[in-house]
Amino acid sequence: MKTLKASSRDKLTLTGMIITLGIVFGDLGTSPLYVMKAIVSGANGHVDQDFILGALSCLIWTLTLQTTVKYVLLIMRADNHGEGGIMALYALVRKRKKGLFIIAAVGASALLADGVITPSITVVSAVEGLQLNFPRLSVVPIAIGIIAGLFLIQKLGTAAIGKSFGPIMLIWFLTLAALGLPYLIQNPIVLKAFNPIYALKLLFLHPGGFFLLGAVFLVTTGAEALYSDLGHCGYKNIRLSWLFVKVTLIINYLGQGAWVLMQGSNPGELTNPFFAIMPSWFLPGGVLLSTAAAIIASQALISASYTIISEAIQLNFWPKIKIDYPTQVKGQMYISSLNWMLFAACVGVVLMFRTSSNMEAAYGLAITITMLMTTLLMREFLKIVRVRHSLVMLFTVTYLVIEGTFLIANMLKFIHGGWFTLLLAGLVFYVMFIWYRARQIKNRFTRFVTVADYYDQLVDLSKDQTVGKYATNLVYLTRADKLTDVEAKVIYSIFSKNPKRADTYWFMHIDITDEPYTTEYSVDHLIPGVLIRIEFRLGFKVQPRINLLFNEVLRELSFNHEIDLLSNYPSLRKYEIGADFRFIIIHRIRNFDFRFTGKERFVLDNYTVLDKLSLSNVNAYGLDASNVMVEEVPLVIVAHEDHLLKRIYHH
Repeated sequence: MKTLKASSRDKLTLTGMIITLGIVFGDLGTSPLYVMKAIVSGANGHVDQDFILGALSCLIWTLTLQTTVKYVLLIMRADNHGEGGIMALYALVRKRKKGLFIIAAVGASALLADGVITPSITVVSAVEGLQLNFPRLSVVPIAIGIIAGLFLIQKLGTAAIGKSFGPIMLIWFLTLAALGLPYLIQNPIVLKAFNPIYALKLLFLHPGGFFLLGAVFLVTTGAEALYSDLGHCGYKNIRLSWLFVKVTLIINYLGQGAWVLMQGSNPGELTNPFFAIMPSWFLPGGVLLSTAAAIIASQALISASYTIISEAIQLNFWPKIKIDYPTQVKGQMYISSLNWMLFAACVGVVLMFRTSSNMEAAYGLAITITMLMTTLLMREFLKIVRVRHSLVMLFTVTYLVIEGTFLIANMLKFIHGGWFTLLLAGLVFYVMFIWYRARQIKNRFTRFVTVADYYDQLVDLSKDQTVGKYATNLVYLTRADKLTDVEAKVIYSIFSKNPKRADTYWFMHIDITDEPYTTEYSVDHLIPGVLIRIEFRLGFKVQPRINLLFNEVLRELSFNHEIDLLSNYPSLRKYEIGADFRFIIIHRIRNFDFRFTGKERFVLDNYTVLDKLSLSNVNAYGLDASNVMVEEVPLVIVAHEDHLLKRIYHH
């Protein structure tokens, strides 16, 4: 999908606003396809003027309080060097409290799970418009065909078709306003819905009015995706575009509400108000435009899913998996395994629920959890930027109450399909929690030593001709954050586990920064000519393609005459053949002679399974497998002080 260049993201331009319409507002913009239909369907036969005015008032004030105030005005200010989304927000606050990773994992899992419903419900809702002219038409195969085509093109990249997304969505939003305006003019009484008293009457006085909030909430489900797309378009373009989008959405909702009032019929007999307000001559084109908007909304959710998983990998929430970059557009990626899992899940949703009405019952429950988690993380961010305590409490209490109320209302959806999205969210959270906790456990058992204590041994070993040369340049990946430290297991590998003589030893460390796009490195010649340490500082959105990055560092060091890249073997050097490099990756495996706690055993057992399914470090770092040695070492070196055996003597 086309993305604004970094230099223009912060500038307010007409082009930027049109591109923003295509990238950011797909989910929010397609909500008129199903929201009013869901509200009327849940009326239980009590559709009257007060009901419609109350429902419209709820929609208007939900868009205002939840989307405009919380996300556009407040949370989008919590940008991480221009990037948004729950993972970017977590990266800003993760050092404040240890338990925040659970909040981030819950929020990201729920967002991914609800994202499965979005392509399904939007595509099915759009295609259902055809049933007005063809009542016996089967929607399911058409919807699956469209969804299949959408996922098939992901591997090719969407940069080319993405250029048309903005203009199409501009036509879409103008069409929303044009469809709703005539009915609004015919029945202007719906303008009373701007008075919030009608919303309160619906919630507290209308039979079952409170539980209609589950349908009302669908109007704002795309707000979290809006925040996630901050880095693609910039705050100014999103803010001004939202004013236009909100006006068109409200006009359309008011028009649908006016149409429902004009029918005066049983709600069970009403068709989808969105398609009903279309002139008959426009219906075929309207369905086609709706389908295009649904595809754009689906594409936005697919791209957001790729982004969330790629960030989760860098932040140690997810196993390493293969990520491809089909185009030169920054940030555009393709994750094959995730793509086909999403496709299978979407097809499963369509086959399971079959109609958009059934999907509405499953939609929205999980995303309320994401919004609650975002509120909790935002609370920590407000503390970091030293907002007054009273204002922090006002924000927290206000949105915990609003979103908690929506969550309670949405719980009614659990037995009608909400269980499906919560199940998906639970599976994603399981992977994130196991992977993160296992890394914490493993790090706890990592012992570091001072590198300087081994300087003399390294110099002597590198010159000891009686030890066969293992490599001219021997590279170890180290987890030691401090320049002065290295894992004890690295020292053990060099000296004790088949002593490895090399002319030059390299310690390479990767530091994942809280900023998204950091690409820096530093070089320290700890023992000139013998031991060199390289520190890569990479943002959590930068893929650690170490082989590529390391080669760039080597070229710069050679250009600066800090190292010699020619072979040290005279027979090769005279032909200007380059020096050889070997990488050692130490893979720590659980040992069974140490007593882990029950919880730790559970985590490590599950981690082992996930680790076997994940990409190896060799492939993840883009290394040449022929030059890499993976050494397996026990996670814990057990030093038994007690005598486990008793020796007996034969007489």
